[in-house]
Amino acid sequence: MPVEFLGIAATNDGSETRARSGPAFDKEYTLRLGRAHEDHGWDRVLFAYGAGSPDPAPAAAYLASHLDRLQILLAHRPNVSYPTFAAKTFATLDQISDGRLTVHFITGGNDHEQRREGDTLTKDERYARTREYIRIVKKIWTTHEPFDHEGEHYRFHDFVSDVFPVQQPRPRVSFGGSSAAAYAAGGAEADIYCLWGEPLERTAEQIAAVKEAARAAGRTDVPRIQVAFRPIIAPTEELAWEKAHRTVGAIKARTAQGDSPLARRHRDAPENAGSQRLVAIAEAGERYDRALWTPTAAATGGAGNSNALVGTPETVAQALLDYYDLGVDILSARGYDLLSDAIDFGRYVIPLVREEVAKRDAARQAADARPVAAAR
Repeated sequence: MPVEFLGIAATNDGSETRARSGPAFDKEYTLRLGRAHEDHGWDRVLFAYGAGSPDPAPAAAYLASHLDRLQILLAHRPNVSYPTFAAKTFATLDQISDGRLTVHFITGGNDHEQRREGDTLTKDERYARTREYIRIVKKIWTTHEPFDHEGEHYRFHDFVSDVFPVQQPRPRVSFGGSSAAAYAAGGAEADIYCLWGEPLERTAEQIAAVKEAARAAGRTDVPRIQVAFRPIIAPTEELAWEKAHRTVGAIKARTAQGDSPLARRHRDAPENAGSQRLVAIAEAGERYDRALWTPTAAATGGAGNSNALVGTPETVAQALLDYYDLGVDILSARGYDLLSDAIDFGRYVIPLVREEVAKRDAARQAADARPVAAAR
């Protein structure tokens, strides 16, 4: 099966290890980072969402209008707009990008973050709302006749959109989470299910849970699986591990100074299941499998995509292939120096993974052809 690579489409150069050097929305940097991904073998980039951060939808439109091939993964929280409005926004962006849009729906795993924009629902209520929201958006994308909706969270009458996506029948829907409620919602509605990087055994357990949820929802297909990591690479293993320890030191120093968004989060135990899992994994050990390293997650309190893969490009590529062999065909990676790390990963890791995936696919096709030839 083909493998795809997802990077980050940040609107400034800030990260867990460094404060940004310019405004929150730096047009030149946004385009420079996007172009680095397009020029170095990446398939798509994620425009993330955060309360108070630049709106990712117009930022994505800006990038898509300046680049020719790079696909867009747009993060969206259902609490920030009505689904009729959001569906039109997504369809318009798919038109601007000539069919390069995927939408990642975020239910929200932190009550404080949700309340910053007026969302006071409980976690279970948020998941119910997200499922209803996704279904409405899908229907708007694919329905050319006016319709009514009377749901638990949304009610409207006689709506039909006048703008439709380029992609047919619709853009793909991406979803993530590590709780039973997340598996149920994403298993039912997602085309792509997103996980944070965990040890191989735990990742396999999560993939099985997603597939079971899809079957329980009556689906005959299953979502594609995406897993996210923070690669730390260098020409030698020794240099890579030195870089890894410097990175953790920089994260801790910035958090201690209080100038990082992580400073508040790190004081409190995480509320969402995904971060709780990362913290527990880090407490149980620092190194797993071929190259997974947890101190980066521990230093951030399990904040988002935070487990690292450490080593030479060859080591990290082989570690990614271990996940591919589990059934992961979308690999998400983001460094700590966003621009330089995107270029290095694209130059030195992506080609190795693609080459090995091509070999695996060729061997599989040859094996599948043997019984047919023998039966003749």
